[in-house]
Amino acid sequence: MLENISNLVAAFLTLSIFSFLWKDNPFYRFAEHLLVGVSMGYAIPLVYKNVFIPFLYTPIFLQRQYALIFPAILGTFFIFRFNRKLAWLSRYPIVFSMGIIGMGVPLSMHASVLVQMRSAMLPIMDINSFIIFIGTITILLYFFFSKSHEGVYGKFTKIGIWYMMIGFGASFGYTVMARLSLLIGRIQFLVHDFLKLI
Repeated sequence: MLENISNLVAAFLTLSIFSFLWKDNPFYRFAEHLLVGVSMGYAIPLVYKNVFIPFLYTPIFLQRQYALIFPAILGTFFIFRFNRKLAWLSRYPIVFSMGIIGMGVPLSMHASVLVQMRSAMLPIMDINSFIIFIGTITILLYFFFSKSHEGVYGKFTKIGIWYMMIGFGASFGYTVMARLSLLIGRIQFLVHDFLKLI
């Protein structure tokens, strides 16, 4: 009985979301608002238990680490975003967040750029390393805008464009396949679990 009710609710919400394919309607808006509300209702106690208590309440009030009061006050400034007169206070934690992201730039440079440069400088031993070498050089040449892309140089930059399009296409195809697998899962649920046609 309970399983039938949960399947009925899940099927109703699935069809409500699919109804957006026809046009925007109250069923879709209800399912969308329910998703946002349930997500926030789940996230707020989770953040309270896993972040606020162990990283703010316990260190300040139980372990007497009063140096954490300043970041706690700075974090509460985010709430002032909802007040027009005090909204300017929310800019301070945003600035600190951007500064922390800026501190991560050298690490990301090492992880992505320098490692790729080091692997591009290895001797060409097989066809894979040759393909990677050609791709790296031609893409870098494409982004060198001080020289016009004409003649032999233009042909090299066109190879770089092909490399980039293949990379973007593979990434887009992976995203589409992930979404299609979610769609297949929902259709299997409707046909197999709800309607029991299979």
